[in-house]
Amino acid sequence: MTDASNATSSITTALAAVEREILRACADAKRDRASVTLIAVSKTFAADAIEPVIVAGQREFGENRVQEAKGKWPALIDAHPGLVLHLIGPLQSNKAKEAVALFDAIHSVDRPSLCSALAKEIAAQGRHPKLFVQINTGEEPQKAGIAPGDADAFIASCRKEYGLEISGLMCIPPVDEAPGPHFALTAKIAARNGLANLSMGMSADFATAIQFGATHVRVGSAIFGHR
Repeated sequence: MTDASNATSSITTALAAVEREILRACADAKRDRASVTLIAVSKTFAADAIEPVIVAGQREFGENRVQEAKGKWPALIDAHPGLVLHLIGPLQSNKAKEAVALFDAIHSVDRPSLCSALAKEIAAQGRHPKLFVQINTGEEPQKAGIAPGDADAFIASCRKEYGLEISGLMCIPPVDEAPGPHFALTAKIAARNGLANLSMGMSADFATAIQFGATHVRVGSAIFGHR
């Protein structure tokens, strides 16, 4: 077996293992498997590493940077119609035009200037990516996101001032804390704002996130291996 076919086999095996873990977590939480969307986080991986995951049946992918995604996804989308692309990293306002054109969902809405830029591009392009407000549940200064105490007012302003349709919330818990309370807090904010979608959980904690109601889990290293 060649190195390339070994790599393909390893990735498809890893994807199947993640799928089994999602099924188990859904069963434990008494949830339908269809209520959880797996986003395979392909940031830093080239198209030849992504292709086997697509061939294995995965359809939703996550990228951190607009520029990187622009370099590899248009060709993959042309070759495999029906793929769904999520921007899960921070978005600069000056990249809003490219982001709205390329992505089907943006998980990092977190400031008025970005809301304004997204509203302008959505109107201009007629594309309506799903929008998630990022909540900085640990109030970590180095992380993007809205503080929990400011979330209700920010969501209201997204809707009223900018006319944005907010689909859900996203969070990334602090690495040195148990994720459960952060997922619970995000779910509570979503519920009181009438938001159905929760982008929560990564390779190390997606099963916990499912217990707390995650509708979208962002899994990278458990599928593709470490970068």
